[in-house]
Amino acid sequence: MRGSGSGPGSMRLRLLLSLAALWLSDANEPGTAMTTRDINQQTRESISDYTVKGHDLSTPGSHLSTQDFNQQTEENISNLTSAMYSISIDGFSSAPVEENVTLYSPANITLLCSLTRTSTDSATVEVTWKKDNERVESSNVTINEIQNVWSTQYTLKIRDRNQMGNYACVFKSDQEVKATFHLQVPQIEGKDHHVVSYVGDSVVLVCKSLKYIPINWIWYMSNGSDQVAVNDSLMPDKYIVDEKYANITKLKILKISEKDDRSYWCQAVFKLGESKGKVSLKVLTYMTPLKPFLAIAAEVIILVAIIFLYEMYSKKKQMHAEDEKEFEQIEQLKSEDSNGVENSTTRHRKV
Repeated sequence: MRGSGSGPGSMRLRLLLSLAALWLSDANEPGTAMTTRDINQQTRESISDYTVKGHDLSTPGSHLSTQDFNQQTEENISNLTSAMYSISIDGFSSAPVEENVTLYSPANITLLCSLTRTSTDSATVEVTWKKDNERVESSNVTINEIQNVWSTQYTLKIRDRNQMGNYACVFKSDQEVKATFHLQVPQIEGKDHHVVSYVGDSVVLVCKSLKYIPINWIWYMSNGSDQVAVNDSLMPDKYIVDEKYANITKLKILKISEKDDRSYWCQAVFKLGESKGKVSLKVLTYMTPLKPFLAIAAEVIILVAIIFLYEMYSKKKQMHAEDEKEFEQIEQLKSEDSNGVENSTTRHRKV
């Protein structure tokens, strides 16, 4: 009975021990346990990171960015230069007056016009402002009259290139007179000049903006009626753009040929627009300077040849004249001899 009872019990015990060992081995498997911890930790970190990042983006981050932007905008506006430009007109009989206003960057400006009336002018004066020949309706225009002087001013906040152009104050009564302000970006020094070079040489074209520094320089060259940008990076063996100094640009053209005989433009880019300068390149061959001398030499040779031929003709004519004179003398002598013979014969007959 002990032997039969212990058989099934021992089998169940061994089975339980095997299951327990298997469970313990699975539970103590390092890879599975580490993977689970890693996943849980990564999940917690992801949730934490998401919460922190979401908090940073939604709460302090956006407000800080807005404050920085607003502060920077206010500082930029407050740092803008302010200036006043004025024109005085002496009566309606004056000729139109013009003034150039150079703006390098956005600015607040005031344009002021004043008209001095004479006693013969009408007391009623209509004052208007025009931009590029279009009437301006703005609350920034003021008009004043003090005794015999009419004055008007126009306050402008120049922020972009669309606000550049020609602004004119017009005083109209029985007659009309106006003054014009030309708002423009800085002009390039020596914007139209000519350069002469020879085939096979190298030449340097220069443009300058002495008082103002452009944002960028761009070179163009004429191609028929179009303008093509000069790309020195694509043709480094032909063009070299030197911008060592910010206010000076140089275009070096290598191995000049007659095809390079054309016009070149340098464009200075400013915040309120662009300014262009033109450089005309004339390419000559080495025979070109010799052509005038060759022409003079040819004229001299022709003149000498004409003189020589004339001398030869004169000598031949003179020799021919001398031969004719000698022939005439001979003929005269012959005639005289024949006359002498006839006279002697006649005397003999008489005797």
